[in-house]
Amino acid sequence: MTARNITIREATRADEDRWNRFLGRCPNGNFYLRYEWVRINQRELGHPSICLMAEEEGEVVGVFPMTRVRSRLFGDILASMPFVNLGGPAAGDPEVEAHLLEAALQRADGLGCDYLEIRSDRPLGELATKTHKVSMTIPLSEDPNVVWESFTSKHRKNIKRAYRNELRVEAGGVELLDDFYRVMEQGWRSLGTPLYRKSYFRAVVEEFGRDALLFVAYHKGEPVATALTGCFGTRLEGMWAAGAPARSDLWANYVLYWEMIERACKLGFRHFHLGRSTAGSGAARFKARWNAEPEQLFWNYHLVQKEGIPELNPDNPKFDLAMRTWRKLPLPATRILGPRLARLLP
Repeated sequence: MTARNITIREATRADEDRWNRFLGRCPNGNFYLRYEWVRINQRELGHPSICLMAEEEGEVVGVFPMTRVRSRLFGDILASMPFVNLGGPAAGDPEVEAHLLEAALQRADGLGCDYLEIRSDRPLGELATKTHKVSMTIPLSEDPNVVWESFTSKHRKNIKRAYRNELRVEAGGVELLDDFYRVMEQGWRSLGTPLYRKSYFRAVVEEFGRDALLFVAYHKGEPVATALTGCFGTRLEGMWAAGAPARSDLWANYVLYWEMIERACKLGFRHFHLGRSTAGSGAARFKARWNAEPEQLFWNYHLVQKEGIPELNPDNPKFDLAMRTWRKLPLPATRILGPRLARLLP
């Protein structure tokens, strides 16, 4: 058998079109591996990236982006991909994936970072893994009524009940950004989670253009629930969402999610990925009401300087006091402190 001539190099901005075209045809490609995230992470958050690209006979056969997040608070982390749902290598076959993974481990060792974290839908090589997260995805149909009828009668009743609260949903782009961010900063503070600055989300919407969709639910002109989604092939990606805690009585998320599902069906999407959740959490149970099917995720780790798998996540009891304190801070304080912390939490 003839040995293959697979080469691995670091991609540059000049490779962006070839990189993204490959992702569009790769079976294990995903929205979070698109090259635009490299620019967003550098420009808005100040983090450099390493973009490994595999080529064979002049053709792109694999990609593997990684972003380095360094701070005194949380250490020196190389991650694929930080701040979003997934990452990892996308390759045309297992041999190319193995080459990309080996190159990534070598880069991590050469940098001397604490560890490399790869957020994937599968175990990679011999790496240590954590399985605390699941991916929740709704199967769609070209006819939204098919999806509607698949819900339990209780769930349909809850959606109809929410509609009686005079809610409407708008979908669009950057024109909805202010209302989106207004709800996000309220919702994330109530969760005890720092939020990125508004310009970060503006960059996401502007970089991805028609492939980024904002949704905002309104009650008598007031934004009360929101979501930011991405479009990738036949899949709609749920990236960020929140509801206004003071208006939880409106059940706005029921209207918001149904109208996102309905629109996704009409636009031709076949899956709506609601993002990752901790297995057994309240968020996972809410997503299950929409018939979202769980799929195990694997956080893969290559430890360089650090001993033991890290526990840098909101489920770690060590962060409980910090999160409870954050919930009590006034919005002006979280607006100042939030972006400074959020950019350091991959």
